[in-house]
Amino acid sequence: MEANGASCEQPQKRTGARDKQNGKSADLSIRERRQKDKEERLSLVLWRRPATTLHYFLLETIIKLKEWTLKLWQRRGAVFLFLLLCCVFSIAYYTEGRHQQYVQYLEVKFLWCAYWVGLGILSSVGLGTGLHTFLLYLGPHIASVTLAAYECGSTDFPEPPYPDQIVCPEGETVEGSISLFSIMSKVRLEAFMWGAGTAIGELPPYFMARAARQSGADPDDDDYEEFEEMLEKAEGAQDFVTRAKLGVQHMVQKVGFFGIMACASIPNPLFDLAGITCGHFLVPFWTFFGATLIGKAIIKMHIQLQFQFLDFEYYSSSVS
Repeated sequence: MEANGASCEQPQKRTGARDKQNGKSADLSIRERRQKDKEERLSLVLWRRPATTLHYFLLETIIKLKEWTLKLWQRRGAVFLFLLLCCVFSIAYYTEGRHQQYVQYLEVKFLWCAYWVGLGILSSVGLGTGLHTFLLYLGPHIASVTLAAYECGSTDFPEPPYPDQIVCPEGETVEGSISLFSIMSKVRLEAFMWGAGTAIGELPPYFMARAARQSGADPDDDDYEEFEEMLEKAEGAQDFVTRAKLGVQHMVQKVGFFGIMACASIPNPLFDLAGITCGHFLVPFWTFFGATLIGKAIIKMHIQLQFQFLDFEYYSSSVS
């Protein structure tokens, strides 16, 4: 009996070893196939294989146009309403009348807001340059408004967009009328639009990771590859940077909306990882974007404004 039991156990061990070997060989074949597909995608560039690249480009364009046309047809009511509003605005814009002053006011406001939203997107995306438009544009703008408010003793000078020189209002000014909140209300629109732009600029990592997760393909992106490696080596992470990234990933994954908002509410160079995490774990779009918008355009914006005003007051008191 013991001999029969031993003889029965040996084939089971052999089959288990064979299964492990088969599993390892299958994993190797999958990795080799993925590596081959990645090399194939990297070789698809216009200067190496122009005919094949243009062929796939045209096919992808046709597929996307078909998908977008189908989506627009499914939402034809909203599309019709949008086109109707565009026609109404066009008629109002080109028709002379008393309403032109309101049209011009809305046009100026729209362009002013679009300017700051664009700067916010550039600050978040950076276009590969690390461009931070808060230091280059929004910060100096807030400083100029603050200086003008203290020089004029009032914040009643013209609303944005300001001319090259801010003209102080005529008449006597009340001492002590300048406060942190009065200056903050003067630049709140620009700061909010800049923050909204930074929130919009965080969407590309989210969409990239979401599309990669849904398609099952590995995107050719260094941040996403680093994220995948971090998930694989999460248990043995020892260095501070990896643990910080894991902390962001765990907060976003477990806390959800409020975790995303907390990560977006502070200056966080690792927030790209939050977008990749949300996309990878298929967090709903409005959950991610809503939390990011509130965190960056409202909470973080007010924190930055307060710090800048405090720095200005400290500098002015030290100079005087």
